[in-house]
Amino acid sequence: MKDILLIGGGGHCKSVIDAIEMEGKFNIVGIVEKYPNKSKEVLGYPLIGTDDDLAELRKKYSYAIITVGHIQSNTIRLKLYRKIKELNFTLPTIISPLAYISKHARVAEGTVVMHHALINAHAQVGKNCIINSKALVEHDAIIENHVHISTNSTINGSTLVKEHSFVGSGAITKESTTVEGFIKAGSLVK
Repeated sequence: MKDILLIGGGGHCKSVIDAIEMEGKFNIVGIVEKYPNKSKEVLGYPLIGTDDDLAELRKKYSYAIITVGHIQSNTIRLKLYRKIKELNFTLPTIISPLAYISKHARVAEGTVVMHHALINAHAQVGKNCIINSKALVEHDAIIENHVHISTNSTINGSTLVKEHSFVGSGAITKESTTVEGFIKAGSLVK
């Protein structure tokens, strides 16, 4: 198994840990956080550095994944993504074994696909995205980079979700629509 760093130690980190452990492809070596005095281990994994230590940690580790969530804004995730890319870390895709991804779909680097998510045929998911638990991304949908499709949301066929968008829990898009910005939980996007 390859060693991997987790960047961010909040609630989303716990969910990603669960998916990584189930997937069985990576050995979690520890968590990197912004504030060392306010942070502690997460699910038994130690805090091994701060954001300022990433350059030094890169000398020892090649793989990293962003485990900071995205609700109102993805500013922190985007900043971390750029820093990790500058340092030449490899950002894998993390896919829960409980998720289904069509062999005809594409999921880009740094994206995490959580438990019971479904990505159907010819769908495309960009870089550094969160496809959260029980989310459905239907055929021919395009999810651009740095997007969070939240729990139990439905992105219907041929929908385009623009870069940096957030689609709240239980939101549903009509087929062939364009979604941009912050979509509240439970919304219907026509």
